[in-house]
Amino acid sequence: MRSLDKEIKSRDRAEKTKPLGVAAAAAVALLVIVSGIYFAATNTNEEDVTAESTTSTTRSADSKTLSLTRETPLADTVSCSYPDAGTASKEISKPQTENISTKGTVTVTLTTNQGDIPMELDRSVAPCTVNAIEHFANNGYYDDTICHRLTTSGIFVLQCGDPSGTGAGGPGFSFANEYPTDEAADTSTPVTYPRGSIAMANAGADTNGSQFFLNYQDSPLAPSYTYFGQVTDSGLNTLDAIADKGTANGGGDGSPAEEVRITKVSVTS
Repeated sequence: MRSLDKEIKSRDRAEKTKPLGVAAAAAVALLVIVSGIYFAATNTNEEDVTAESTTSTTRSADSKTLSLTRETPLADTVSCSYPDAGTASKEISKPQTENISTKGTVTVTLTTNQGDIPMELDRSVAPCTVNAIEHFANNGYYDDTICHRLTTSGIFVLQCGDPSGTGAGGPGFSFANEYPTDEAADTSTPVTYPRGSIAMANAGADTNGSQFFLNYQDSPLAPSYTYFGQVTDSGLNTLDAIADKGTANGGGDGSPAEEVRITKVSVTS
């Protein structure tokens, strides 16, 4: 209950803050509230992770769109690490860590009560992330879970992947940020995560767990969230229908107006 109470309070704060346009003689800047994706972690008797709004970030009107490919390709295989982190919301083993391929894509389909959301995950940009998501999917970790958060102002995402449904849960282990963080010269300068892109939610650098977000419109964010694939056109149709219904509280940040429940997840290479 403590985690849920904190989340509700943070959503109230996010709702009171709106994007602000600032005019200047030479350029136009947009003051964008980057909310909902950042997670602030505090420790009590066990790790307690709850959704928070980040600090306002100024970006130029022609903010650079995130490239969907790495500037420097990775080796054919990599090693990954998944150290213990907090208490698992749902028990699951850790993914394998050695000889993880950086080649090809994998299709992961979220079957939900609102329609299917197929996703094409790209090993070449984030192999350790894709490896983890495949592991979660193949072991039923996401089955019968809800997408607990929808944002409709500033950033435009549906957030899923927490078995507890509170925004405070995870698998009991973490893993490092990958692209674009590992290639970004300046992680304080926002980029536009384009419509259809998928990225990991986190509690700061290298604290990825099981939660991820789907951008149903372009969303300006710091390059601190690992990009790992794209929602297909048919999946975007499902996302659009979910987003069109808005949030349960009628604001810009809250649970979807109609529950979005993942009933099962399938994986095809």
